[in-house]
Amino acid sequence: MESFSISTPGKCALLDITDKVARIVAQSSVVNGLAVVFVPHTTAGVTINENADPSVVDDMLGHLARAVPESARYTHAEGNSPAHVKASMMGSSVTVIVENSRLALGTWQGIYLCEFDGPRTRRVMVRVAG
Repeated sequence: MESFSISTPGKCALLDITDKVARIVAQSSVVNGLAVVFVPHTTAGVTINENADPSVVDDMLGHLARAVPESARYTHAEGNSPAHVKASMMGSSVTVIVENSRLALGTWQGIYLCEFDGPRTRRVMVRVAG
């Protein structure tokens, strides 16, 4: 298992981590298998989506903000309930097929760390298995 840390720039952000994960896959001994990307945080997530047009990230963050507003009534005392809800919606892991020592992502796909309670330093764990 490999891991890396990433500092997030603000309260909510989607950060493209595809290159970091691809480097870990390329450096592993696995030619064909799976890569699992996991974030061990309750207010952050990970997802796969388009990485060619930056407006997709803006749209995703905008719609998540409308779906889970900061101003709604929450009972969690820390004040970061929206971050918990958004993280659960995105999920804490993704699995990608590894083919010929490379991530088998689609042409427009990228892997994103989803920050919902930043800025923070987040840990991303990657397990490559054959």
